[in-house]
Amino acid sequence: MTSSRRHDDRGAATLLTVALAGLLLFVGAALGVVGALLVAHRTAQAAADLAALAAAETAARGGDACGAAATIATANDAALTSCVVRGREVRVGVEVTGPRWLGQTGDLVAEARAGPVGG
Repeated sequence: MTSSRRHDDRGAATLLTVALAGLLLFVGAALGVVGALLVAHRTAQAAADLAALAAAETAARGGDACGAAATIATANDAALTSCVVRGREVRVGVEVTGPRWLGQTGDLVAEARAGPVGG
């Protein structure tokens, strides 16, 4: 009876190992998506900040603030989605393509403001 019981347990460790490997693969893929989303968000915010600064400087000099913002956003792999100039204050919005892993389809957006303190 002991030998047949031992025979029935054969392969159980292999099944457990395969299941744990699959779980680790899933967790690794999920962490990869989260990491990619964080990088894309930081890229979007940096592009928005730089575009707003460039636009505010251009506005202070009397130039095309939104044109400068679009140029800087494009140089930072982002698309300018909004640009509002009020005097020397500029508010911009940008969009960055998000990761397309594991069914993710959303893009990331960020906004920034630059100009003199108080408006």
